[in-house]
Amino acid sequence: MTAFTVTLVLVVAAVGLLRWRRPAWYWLTFGVTLAVVRVLVRYGSVMDACGLTVPPARWRLALARAISRPLPESRSPRILRLRPTRTGLVLRLKLRPGQDAFDIAAASDRLRHSFSMYGVTSRELRSGVVEVRMTGYDVLKRVQMPGETEIRPMRVPVALRQDGSVHYRDYRAIPHALTLGATESGKSVYQRNLVAGLAPMDVALVGIDCKQGVELFPLARRFSALADDPDTAAEVLDALVVRMERNYQLIRAQQRIAADVPDAEIAADIWDLSTDLRPVPVVVLVDEVAELALYANKEEEKRRDRIITSLVRLAQLGRAAGIYLEICGQRFGSELGKGITMLRAQLTGRTAHRVNDETSANMAFGDIAPDAVLAAIQIPAEKRGLAIAGDSTGGWHRIRAPHTSLRQAVNICNRHADRTPDLPELAPYRPALSALAGAPLQPAKPSPATA
Repeated sequence: MTAFTVTLVLVVAAVGLLRWRRPAWYWLTFGVTLAVVRVLVRYGSVMDACGLTVPPARWRLALARAISRPLPESRSPRILRLRPTRTGLVLRLKLRPGQDAFDIAAASDRLRHSFSMYGVTSRELRSGVVEVRMTGYDVLKRVQMPGETEIRPMRVPVALRQDGSVHYRDYRAIPHALTLGATESGKSVYQRNLVAGLAPMDVALVGIDCKQGVELFPLARRFSALADDPDTAAEVLDALVVRMERNYQLIRAQQRIAADVPDAEIAADIWDLSTDLRPVPVVVLVDEVAELALYANKEEEKRRDRIITSLVRLAQLGRAAGIYLEICGQRFGSELGKGITMLRAQLTGRTAHRVNDETSANMAFGDIAPDAVLAAIQIPAEKRGLAIAGDSTGGWHRIRAPHTSLRQAVNICNRHADRTPDLPELAPYRPALSALAGAPLQPAKPSPATA
């Protein structure tokens, strides 16, 4: 008996230590089984306590009275499927008549406490069917991306959501995005994950880094063009506008609008073209947009208007031509001058890391998801990389990107340097890599003939 007691104490201590130090391992070994049992045993009483039941049908009441049987109890949403995952449980519910998906969403916090889970979120799959995702531990404390992700062209896994699912940056669904964040908020790590995810794909990367290139120039082997000052940035954006117009001319020439061509084969953007004719898509990364919008004299004001005009044109017309914008900054509001709010209106995707004031959060979500503003200003300073991601539909998620060091990102870009396409319009601005080890990277200056 003494040996059994000692063994039991050691097992309990090991389980407690595992839960504290390695919550993911604890969940996969013990937590998932306990959670499934807890949900199945408590389900009926929890639904009743949370007000998620409906009275029985009238015919059932009439039948019970006619045969002198006890009246049937209130009915809970029916469980269609209970699926364990590596981070929690996925519960698919069939709502009863009279129930709404909002009822489940409003009771999420009560369900979290009742089932002893870390987090509960819900979303409506179709009419009458709701998916409830439960997480067994804090998946954002130590981000571990799953080994297998659904990678498709122009779709990059960049972060992990609070419900345990993967957050993707899908350029074909959301062509342009804005990323805000204060200093030391994790914005640069998010950008590195984005570049590292795009590096193995057939895509051209164009960088504008007005901090003398300290963020993007180490990744230069994978970039088709780089600019480290506003003057070069204006020229690069002008070249991108020229490329956009040429892509539209190509699409117009290959539209195939003859009467015998099926509707699905009529070309309206580069993705409708055949593979041998399709231009390489371009992703433009702007590291600090405020540096492009500031000016101190008349000449700089003209340059600023030229830059903002090019960005607005690319945001409005670039999607079909395969040009996508990824704009980062600490602030992004009307104080940056005319044209800024017009540009922001075209940036569908919004991501906000820790910000210093509520106004900055309003710049990201005030016009699309007001509920996300409060979540953005509550991000603690010690949780670098934690962010709020939303889009124009009004939905938002709490996400966190895995930590990727600059050396890891450099290695990935160097490994896939052979995928860097040569774009004729951007050839003068492709970074010239010095043959000497440790030599600084400098962008190539345009020749007089090209200029």
